[in-house]
Amino acid sequence: MSGTSPYPPPPGTPAAAPGGMPMSEEERAAAYPPLEYHQLHRAGDRGWWRPVLGVLAVVLGMQVVLPLGVLAVGLGATGVVDVDTIVDTKDVQPVTLAYLMTSLALLTPLVWGVTRLLHGLKPRWTTSVLPRMRWGYFLACTGVSVLALIASMAMSVLVASIDPDAVIGDSEVGGLNAFTSTTRDFLLVVVLLTPLQAAGEEYLFRGYLTQVAGGIFDRPAVARTVAVVAPAFLFALAHGAQDPPVFFDRFAFGLAAGVLVILTGGLEAGIALHVVNNWFAFGLALAFGDMTTVLTPTGGSWLSIPVTLTQELVFLGLALAVHRGMRLSRHADPSVLIRSRGRVYGFASAPQGS
Repeated sequence: MSGTSPYPPPPGTPAAAPGGMPMSEEERAAAYPPLEYHQLHRAGDRGWWRPVLGVLAVVLGMQVVLPLGVLAVGLGATGVVDVDTIVDTKDVQPVTLAYLMTSLALLTPLVWGVTRLLHGLKPRWTTSVLPRMRWGYFLACTGVSVLALIASMAMSVLVASIDPDAVIGDSEVGGLNAFTSTTRDFLLVVVLLTPLQAAGEEYLFRGYLTQVAGGIFDRPAVARTVAVVAPAFLFALAHGAQDPPVFFDRFAFGLAAGVLVILTGGLEAGIALHVVNNWFAFGLALAFGDMTTVLTPTGGSWLSIPVTLTQELVFLGLALAVHRGMRLSRHADPSVLIRSRGRVYGFASAPQGS
C-alpha cells in the first residue's frame, strides 16, 4: 500500500529545482510522471482516511440518502402516496423503474462531490484522462457495442439449439405484448433514464472505486489487478441475490469494463456498453416479457456464459481498436492535472486554475 504520491502532496510544498529555479523539461517529467486513469487519486490529497471515508459516503448515499431524496421528490411531484408500490421490485411499475433509475443516476453527482471534497480533484477527472467526456469515442463505442450485441445474439442462437433454457431461463417469452399506456410509460422511462442510470453505475464502480483501488497500491500490476477485479466483484454483488451464472454474467461485464477504463483512460466505453445492454434488455422485456423478470432474473444456465464472453470479448477488442485508431491517450498530462488542482509546483509559465 502507498502513503506517498508521485506529485508533491501538501499545498505550498515547493517543487522547484534546487536554487529556486524553474524545472527543466527533464526535471518536470521525472517529478510529474504521467498517470493512468486508475492512478489519478495519487495526484490528489493524500491520507488513508480519504478513500475509506469516500467509500462510506458513496455507500451511505446509495443505500439511504439518495433513495430517500428521490422518493421525497417523487411524492412531491406526482402526489403518489403509495410508497409500497414505488419500491416494490416484485411487481415493477413505471414509477418503480423511474425511482430505481433516478437513484442510480444520482450516483454521478455523488461521485463528483466526493472526488472534489475528499480528494481535491475536479470532478471531470472521474470521466477520463483528457479530462472530459470524449464524445467521439463514446459514440464510436456505442456503435461497437451494437456489433458486439449482434455477435452475442448469434452465439445465443447456437447455444439455444443445445439448451433453450440457457438463453431463456425461467423467463416466459411469448408473443408480442400489447402496447398499453403502461408500456408507453415504461418506454419513456427506459429511453430517457437508462443513459443516466448506466452512467451513474459506471461513475461509481469503474470510476470512483477504480481510482480508490488504484491509488492505494504502489506496485503497478497489483494496482491494476485490484482496480479491475474489486469493482467488478462489488458491481455484481450490488445487484442482490442472484443465481451463480447471472452473477458471473455481471462480473464478466465488470471485468471487461474495468479493463477498458485502464486501457483507454476513461469511462466512455463502459458507459456505452452499459447503455446498449440495458436498452436491449428492457426493450425485450417491453416487447415480449415483463420488466419484473429483467430486474430480478432467475434460472440462469452456465451454457449462457459463451454468450456473455462473446459479447465482452468482441466489444473489448473493437473498443481498443477504435481507441488506437483515434490516437487517444490513456495517460493524464501531468501539467494539465496539476493546473486543474489550482497548484503549479515549479511550472513557471503555467497559469493557475485552468
